[in-house]
Amino acid sequence: MVRPAAFGFNAETAGSNAFQNRPGAAPAEVLAAARAEFDGFVAALRGRDIEVVVVEDTPAPLKPDALFPNNWVSFHEDGGVVLYPMAASNRRLERRAEALETLGRSFALGATWDLSPHEAKGEFLEGTGSMVLDHVHRRAYACLSPRTHEGLFKAWCARRGYEPAAFAAADARGQAVYHTNVLMSVGDGFAVACLDAVGDAAERRRLEVVLRDGLQLVAIGLEQMARFCGNVLEVESRSGTPHLVLSQTAFDAFTPAQRKTLSGYAELLPVSIPTIESVGGGSARCMLAEVFSPRRA
Repeated sequence: MVRPAAFGFNAETAGSNAFQNRPGAAPAEVLAAARAEFDGFVAALRGRDIEVVVVEDTPAPLKPDALFPNNWVSFHEDGGVVLYPMAASNRRLERRAEALETLGRSFALGATWDLSPHEAKGEFLEGTGSMVLDHVHRRAYACLSPRTHEGLFKAWCARRGYEPAAFAAADARGQAVYHTNVLMSVGDGFAVACLDAVGDAAERRRLEVVLRDGLQLVAIGLEQMARFCGNVLEVESRSGTPHLVLSQTAFDAFTPAQRKTLSGYAELLPVSIPTIESVGGGSARCMLAEVFSPRRA
């Protein structure tokens, strides 16, 4: 997780992210609120004995979305590191060697696959924002958008050994969903997904069939998607207890029956991050770059 130094409304990303809202408060107040929410999030995770590595953002250059690290990097079970091409120029500044050095003190990071040169071609793939990964069944899901290039997605799947499932989706106003991880999430034995966002009936049915193959599907509606019910992530505590991390906004938007179903797979861990959600247009899952890399001896 990256503790923000300059969080605020990112005008460069607002055109494709319908979840962003201009704040009414002064920039210093927005940053202070975001930092408090971030610290509370970290404390909640550690309170459940979930290991968190916190990397401090740098004040300069300005990186308003630095607290969403899962878009520029992913860490894999073979030690591999993937760096991703970002659509917004000010988000490309988030790729920092210092962050990798911090992780490298505790985890054995292997070869790096750097996809950032694709930015020059206008081809983007924003990490586990663009892709939702089912690590058990080795499936990768991608909602195509200006930030998610289909060819690059399929090339990633071929190299990493995942079966690709690409589709188009839009919100209630018809705008393309900017990242797959606000639409859906896959955990161990379950999936949360807004099938209503997939406009093509045949494509929607294909996605549902794949998701129901080995997973219990918790279907959410467009309004629930807008309240970040799809932006959740299953993580494990040090003892191996599964937890489903989600925002308080999402927790409140799930129905009691849905919460009961999800609780059968993982302990629910809601965190309050309203400023980050409203101004940044991302939620709990976006703030977590999970580490599968082997631990150093």
